[in-house]
Amino acid sequence: MELDEKKYLYLLIVLPLVVLLFLMNMYWKRRKQKEFGDLEIINKLSPERSVFKPVLKLIVFLLALLCLIIGLVNPRIGTKLETVKREGIDIVFAMDVSKSMLCEDVAPNRLEKSKQIVSQIINQLGNDRIGIVAYAGSAFPVLPITTDYSVAKMFLQGMDTDIVSSKGTSLDEAIKLSATYFDEKSKTSKLLIMLSDGEDHSDGAEAAAEEANKLGMRIVTVGIGTEKGGTIPLKVNGVVQGYKRDRNDEVVITKLNQAGLEVIAKETKGGYVSGNNTKEVLDYIKKTLDNIQKTEFESTQMSNFQSQFQWFVGFAFLLLFLDIFLLEKKTNWVKKLDLFNDEK
Repeated sequence: MELDEKKYLYLLIVLPLVVLLFLMNMYWKRRKQKEFGDLEIINKLSPERSVFKPVLKLIVFLLALLCLIIGLVNPRIGTKLETVKREGIDIVFAMDVSKSMLCEDVAPNRLEKSKQIVSQIINQLGNDRIGIVAYAGSAFPVLPITTDYSVAKMFLQGMDTDIVSSKGTSLDEAIKLSATYFDEKSKTSKLLIMLSDGEDHSDGAEAAAEEANKLGMRIVTVGIGTEKGGTIPLKVNGVVQGYKRDRNDEVVITKLNQAGLEVIAKETKGGYVSGNNTKEVLDYIKKTLDNIQKTEFESTQMSNFQSQFQWFVGFAFLLLFLDIFLLEKKTNWVKKLDLFNDEK
């Protein structure tokens, strides 16, 4: 069972408040009765007044409120299993998280721009499976192949330049790790989308792309940054404290290496697109996906959760309806039983 609107659980605080108001009201009535006269005489003057009925009405009212709150929360219960068949391709997003991606030559910076692009691509996907890899000097698996796009976006937003400890940029490591995400025996089309500024501190990117091509992978590279480049700000709590410098204490200028990204894409009959314009990237990826053959995934079973709020709301109105007809005077047939030997 899962709760659809958990925020309404805060309304449960109303229940103890109602009980508190009831007790305060009872205390006030009893105090006024004492001021009016002797309690025993007052009870004889109102023999039909029930002590238990007000408590019963309170319990019924509290149950009705509880049912209404549960109805607002909308509990959903998996009532059946159904077979779901998906048809699409496997896509891995390789995200460059090296320090150069903090450069702000593309607003707000290269890394955040990459996140925006990937998020928008995910929004336009249908039944494709996706995975995420982060890389700098080495590659790190962020999310395995999945069809849960909401989880993918959550992991995507949590990525930063500290997720991979090794410095530099190794495109070949990203390609090699991404290749492990794909099932070699599967006939499902394999697409790797690499987002990077193209600065590569390794020598094996082209060779890795050749191996990827042998595995049936197609690589699309998305260049993030400008050829003019920019500095890499060093921030503390969002405030710039300085700029990254090299060993000679010169401010580092990081530039987009478009040629290197184009070579990688060409090796796998893929393509290159500039990531500075999100719409252009989305259009390019859409055309690429339209030209890739879709295959049927292995059938999976999913729980079909159904809302149960109507039962709780209906029961709440039934209890409120009963509460209207519950009078505070004694019930005749209960009175005749004289359970507490009150009659004299």
